Amino acid sequence: MSDILVIFQWFAVFLLIGLIFLPLTSLIFSNFFDRGYIFSKTLGIVFISYLTFLLASSRVFTFNLSIVLAIFVSLALNYFVSRRVGIRNLFKGKVLIFVLEEIIFLVFLSFWTYVRGNQPDINGLEKFMDFGFVNSILRADYFPPKDIWFTPFSINYYYFGHLTTAVLTRISAIPSNISFNLMIAVLFALSFVSSFSIGATLISKIKDQKSKIKSLFVGFLTAFLVTLAGNIHTIYALFKPYPNENPVPVWQLEFSPFTFPNSYWYPNATRFIYNTIHEFPIYSWVVADLHGHVLDIPIVLLTIALILSVFLKNNLRTLNSILIGFLLSIMYTTNAWDGIIYFLLAVIVFFVLSSNLNKGKLTFSLLKFLKPTITVLISYFIFSFPFNLGFKPFVSGIGLLCAPKSLIAIGKIGPFLFEADHCQLSPLYQLFILYGFFYFLVVSYFFILKRIKDISKNDIFVIILIVLSSILIILPEIVYIKDIYPSHYRANTMFKLVYQGFIMLSISCGYIILRVFSAVKKLKINLNIFIPWSAVLLFLLFLISVYPFLAIPSYYNNLQRYKGINGTTYLKSLYPDDFEAISWLNKNIKGQPVILEAQGDSYTDYARVSSNTGLPTVLGWTVHEWLWRGSYEIPAPRIKDVEDLYQSGDLSLVKSLIQKYKISLVFVGSLEMEKYTKINENNFKKLGILIYENGGTKIYKIKGI
Repeated sequence: MSDILVIFQWFAVFLLIGLIFLPLTSLIFSNFFDRGYIFSKTLGIVFISYLTFLLASSRVFTFNLSIVLAIFVSLALNYFVSRRVGIRNLFKGKVLIFVLEEIIFLVFLSFWTYVRGNQPDINGLEKFMDFGFVNSILRADYFPPKDIWFTPFSINYYYFGHLTTAVLTRISAIPSNISFNLMIAVLFALSFVSSFSIGATLISKIKDQKSKIKSLFVGFLTAFLVTLAGNIHTIYALFKPYPNENPVPVWQLEFSPFTFPNSYWYPNATRFIYNTIHEFPIYSWVVADLHGHVLDIPIVLLTIALILSVFLKNNLRTLNSILIGFLLSIMYTTNAWDGIIYFLLAVIVFFVLSSNLNKGKLTFSLLKFLKPTITVLISYFIFSFPFNLGFKPFVSGIGLLCAPKSLIAIGKIGPFLFEADHCQLSPLYQLFILYGFFYFLVVSYFFILKRIKDISKNDIFVIILIVLSSILIILPEIVYIKDIYPSHYRANTMFKLVYQGFIMLSISCGYIILRVFSAVKKLKINLNIFIPWSAVLLFLLFLISVYPFLAIPSYYNNLQRYKGINGTTYLKSLYPDDFEAISWLNKNIKGQPVILEAQGDSYTDYARVSSNTGLPTVLGWTVHEWLWRGSYEIPAPRIKDVEDLYQSGDLSLVKSLIQKYKISLVFVGSLEMEKYTKINENNFKKLGILIYENGGTKIYKIKGI
């Protein structure tokens, strides 16, 4: 099947899911300029996937049957809602905007599919992990799914996003080595159109901005900022490059605008602050890891949209609070930190809605605030409970940066850690490079708000987003969440927090730009101020807009060679015999018997069999399992066990290890022979039979297992 047909097949699945959930979405987002049409896709995917998870976790219904039942329940629920709303009212006056959003969705889905087609390999960074999770779920009959790299345990990670990928893969009947790349593309497209809807709705609620053209403009601007914009680190493309991961202030480099982009290395914009990570969506789309923070972006935008809808309606009904709690639980099981972040957003909104300023007197209703807050918390715990039954958090404490010596001597108080030599702080110039564009607009916006008399609810919501985003940017300068990384101890903390800060600031600034420009004429801003301000804004816009034009060609070889969207064809070039053996396993081995393969370090080609088949192995990427299990001592002994299984001359030892790990299949391919130079195949011949051989690759089946 051609890639074009596959794209339309994938698109059709999302179209149908969106239409099924349109009644429910239309009811929830009745105050949105498009009735939240695009969110019906995300809401539908989340609902069907969660219900599938619940049914399959009961161990009564298989994964496949659970999907069928989840779809039937979805149809019944939305049919009931449509009777209340009225089918005709769903489309009344909104057909054109529905069609427009579908066109935008299809265009951006096709665009990023084409981009991925220039480098479709599911290889490099953490793609093996993500692909392995998806394949393990696809092979599972019941949940929780098995950890492909640590048999016989289940995945101890936030895998709901991978579950949604598996569900969509099954519904679409598209193989996972293709749906992996399509999922990246659809996340990009969903995020773009979802941001468009939020931005257009925000500006359409302003009294003097009720223009379809202005709504569309702000919608597209917001969508661009969220999904495609970088930061102003690209200013370094105007200077001679600095050594990667060793940044210096621009004023210490030679200015060289005529050789733009001066060998600019796009990842430096996400590794600018020493020993940290501060990514943003366009970087994530480019490197194309199907990771939790990427899988969660459409859910994040759906949650922001829901909280915005509640805020604009001033509607703190229990049903809305339950739905917010449900989405927070989904975010927690997809990318845990996001659940906490957007709970804070909901709480701030509830607080504002429970307050009232009348004739200069501020009143606050504690009961009005507590009711939705407690409802959200209870809903969150109920909906996340099934996931938590099989999950153990791997965070070991909250560290204080630059702790005083008196506290370092104590070491720990409850969850709080006070560690020596943990005082990495970000230079101010680096923070300005990362967030200067946003705060240039934020300062301008506050200047305008001081001078206008009519501050709308939309303005208040945008201010809330700005405040929360600022907190997220400041927090990694105060605390860090303790994990296994000794020198990069605040990397994950910064990464998870500022990623969401970037999204919320992008939404805010799409709105702010038109808000400020519209106020200029009304307030009669002096041209001597406005013209230089506009010049600075245009320069900053250029810097953030140029990022995708630097990053995409760099990663995708200038889009010069379209290879197709099959993500595993690279295996045929690197390991042709292994590729054929892996294909044979996928066609002929059902269920999830344990397969033995070579163990290796993270971010290497080791664990390629388990990742590409979903078959569990004894040990895959050790550092990843170290992180997920909380201690290196847990996975470490298996390194020697795998070595003994391949090389030991003691048949009884090999037999006992096979029984210990319940190994059914043994893979002997290029990496196994390369790593275990004294490989002893006689053991496998005595304990099993050869069931596959092609070139230098063999697969043994162990007898009696």
